[in-house]
Amino acid sequence: MRYLIFVTLLWAFSFNLIGVYLAGQVDSYFAVLTRVVLAGLVFLPFTRWRGVAPGFIVGVTLVGALQFGVTYLCLYLSFNVLTVAEVLLFTVLTPLHVTLIDDALNRRFNPWALVAAAVAVFGAGLIRYDGVSGDFLGGFLLMQLANFTFAAGQVAYKHLAQRYPSDVPLHRRFGYFFLGALLIVLPAWLLFGNVEKLPTTTTQWSVLIWMGVLATALGQFCWNKGATLVDAGTLAVMNNMAVPVGLVLNLLFWGTTTNLLLLAVGGTIILASLQINRPGHMKA
Repeated sequence: MRYLIFVTLLWAFSFNLIGVYLAGQVDSYFAVLTRVVLAGLVFLPFTRWRGVAPGFIVGVTLVGALQFGVTYLCLYLSFNVLTVAEVLLFTVLTPLHVTLIDDALNRRFNPWALVAAAVAVFGAGLIRYDGVSGDFLGGFLLMQLANFTFAAGQVAYKHLAQRYPSDVPLHRRFGYFFLGALLIVLPAWLLFGNVEKLPTTTTQWSVLIWMGVLATALGQFCWNKGATLVDAGTLAVMNNMAVPVGLVLNLLFWGTTTNLLLLAVGGTIILASLQINRPGHMKA
């Protein structure tokens, strides 16, 4: 759980950096590509290729393609058609994807996990709903694809770690994740990237380095490791904790006005959803 809490704080802060310093200023494809390359370089010295099950390597590569490659391309592109508030609002459906995908892989139905995820969605939606634009369907579909691939990736990684136990530590079996992401992001950059919108300031480059080394390399590893240590219902709920945390950080560091009452109520509801999930976890 501590891994998920740490990454929630890290990603909540990083999301604000994207919205303030990168969105609309730096080419989306280049921003995602830079994150993947930097993160891959961080893990390259640790990565083991021998003594690791080929099925695990292929699986984690696919996870990286989905959970980072497709997800973050959709996320960055969504900023071109949605406001930051709308992007946050549409991410609150991720827990439902998590629980439904996990149930499908296990060929079962856990109503407690689904209820907990639905309550978390309600809490996050309560915080973020401030109206949406009329022409948001394309952005909504982009975000739902991002939600689905992010959920599918983390659930699949959890199952891979359980299916392929090994004496090799997880941090030495994670570099394939960024290879998978690169297989999606590099062709996208070559086909659709805009070289006229590369970073031009020290601040933009600094944010990209932060995003690559910390939010991506450290964040993705810790999040997926954390996913292997909790049940699906808790994982689903934690997907929405970044919403209230992100708003608090946005308020403290950037002075954005928000409804503090809704923030408090919504955050409490999300925390309560963790307790709702406990009965189902105890019976599992």
